[in-house]
Amino acid sequence: MSQYADLIVRNAKVATVDKGKPLAQAFAAAGNKFIAVGGEGEVMRFAAPSTQIIDAHGRRVIPGLIDSHIHVIRGGLNYNLELRWDGVPSLADAMRMLKEQVARTPAPQWVRVVGGFTEQQFAEKRLPTLEELNAVAPDTPVFILHLYDRALLNRAALRAAGYTKDTPDPPASEIQRDANGEPTGLLLAKPNALLLYSALAKGPKLPYEYQVNSTRHYMRELNRLGITSVVDAGGGFQNYPDDYKVIADLHTRNELTLRIAYNLFTQKPTEEVADFTRWTGNNTYQQGDDFYKLNGAGEMLVFSAADFEDFRQPRPDMPTHMESDLEAVVRILAAKKWPWRLHATYDETIARALDVFENVNKDIPLSGIHWFFDHAETISDRNIERITKLGGGIAVQHRMMYQGEFFVGRYGAEKAERTPPVKRMLELGVPVGAGTDATRVASYDPWTSLAWLVTGRTIGGLTLYPQRNRLDRDTALDLYTRANTWFSNEQGLKGQIKEGQLADFAILSADFFSVPEDDIRNIVSLLTVVDGKIVYADSDFKSLDPGLPPAMPDWSPVNFGSKYWKSDAAQKAHRAMPQAHACTLHRQAHAPATNLADPQSFWGALGCSCWAF
Repeated sequence: MSQYADLIVRNAKVATVDKGKPLAQAFAAAGNKFIAVGGEGEVMRFAAPSTQIIDAHGRRVIPGLIDSHIHVIRGGLNYNLELRWDGVPSLADAMRMLKEQVARTPAPQWVRVVGGFTEQQFAEKRLPTLEELNAVAPDTPVFILHLYDRALLNRAALRAAGYTKDTPDPPASEIQRDANGEPTGLLLAKPNALLLYSALAKGPKLPYEYQVNSTRHYMRELNRLGITSVVDAGGGFQNYPDDYKVIADLHTRNELTLRIAYNLFTQKPTEEVADFTRWTGNNTYQQGDDFYKLNGAGEMLVFSAADFEDFRQPRPDMPTHMESDLEAVVRILAAKKWPWRLHATYDETIARALDVFENVNKDIPLSGIHWFFDHAETISDRNIERITKLGGGIAVQHRMMYQGEFFVGRYGAEKAERTPPVKRMLELGVPVGAGTDATRVASYDPWTSLAWLVTGRTIGGLTLYPQRNRLDRDTALDLYTRANTWFSNEQGLKGQIKEGQLADFAILSADFFSVPEDDIRNIVSLLTVVDGKIVYADSDFKSLDPGLPPAMPDWSPVNFGSKYWKSDAAQKAHRAMPQAHACTLHRQAHAPATNLADPQSFWGALGCSCWAF
């Protein structure tokens, strides 16, 4: 044997996402790459006395998931500060979690629930009232961001943020006021969400070392869900290079557990040309390595092209100078062969942007530049064909899973049937990849997004799409693995369990290909490997988990079970694992006389929210 394996996984149901060898029972990795994939007999020939051999116990194994649109760099800086309502099934549960976090959060810190949920997921089908927030938190500031349509602030947060009777409404936004003109605590995007961003930015930030710890915990949470690579889409209030220091330092320390390709997002209106002239002059496309590299420009190229996706509000018309603004930037990028991504919700915006791209293409051919649109919920067949002709792509996200009810309310169920028309995109030959757009609208959970692609339903249970716009599970998984490598120009490097590709994979808690549709959202990874190294392990593989220091600060919601709620995983975790906080005391005091068949109800009755995994 010329080469022995460092790691072998056997006794597995391997979905390779490789059409040449779609299924396997085992595979081997040496260093950071797969060296053998196939039957156990052929793979075990690569075993040596030093080889780590993992028995998958017949579980489903997939390539590591890739999110082609997520705001992981910004999200990591704040993850330890945020209480997650992602997936929580009722407002009563969410408010109990909030009350407990208020009790443990010291002044002058805020309690923040920043996106990743919708009122439609709650059994009550509503948000908390301002009165309920003020009753739960009379003194501690509370900020709740719901999608990009509104934020709720209690009275303490209004005081901390400095909103008064004299604070003016920003353009296309509203600070709701009472009869005396005083702010009530409800901030509305109409549809400009800058008011929501700026209010959130008024809260205290974590010190640098805490941001490092926070980013590591966020990466671990994504690893728990089977994610091994992401394409970061930049973001508002995410300044380059200052806000990239944490992720760059983690890369230098070899502490990244995700592969990150990052895009540069313009910083200020009217300064877009200066930004991209400077960045393309001082940086090289794809500078970095397989763990951390520059992926190009966007998702915001110019502020005049930002068509906010608040479906509670009418579609915004872009200003007349959008085309000239956009063309000035795209010419800079195309000349340097830098790919770009452009946020575009509506077909009308996409059509105008394509006019610009086609005009630039006459002088600077766009062939070979992996540029693409993000979102594209209402795109027409005509514009899909134009994108295909120019060599572009489309990255879709499951925003409609969180906002579908609001879209139907404004435009009707028939218009919602192809929002976006993913299956039609594939039929017309355009490169398509999938992601989440986490964290401030939809959640970062890829299994929620995969469920959306397969079922066509919102998180609130509304069926949006007929069968003709839903994907089979093989195609959906392909969009989250192999297909997504087009968006970082890494085809053939990763995204499949295939000899020669990077050794990134996940062993799943349940078989994505056979579980009922309603159970797709409850899948997690039991073992996640990046670059041939185990970065997360649980359940049968718990002894292999590398672990992390506790979240900083010690009162962080992360230390009390705040993460994406998974009903089945939560119950299994409570049966099998002690918690390093108050629940341990609950268990010691009550477990001897208690039936743990329904731990969710039991711990909930004790006023404990740590079951919300």
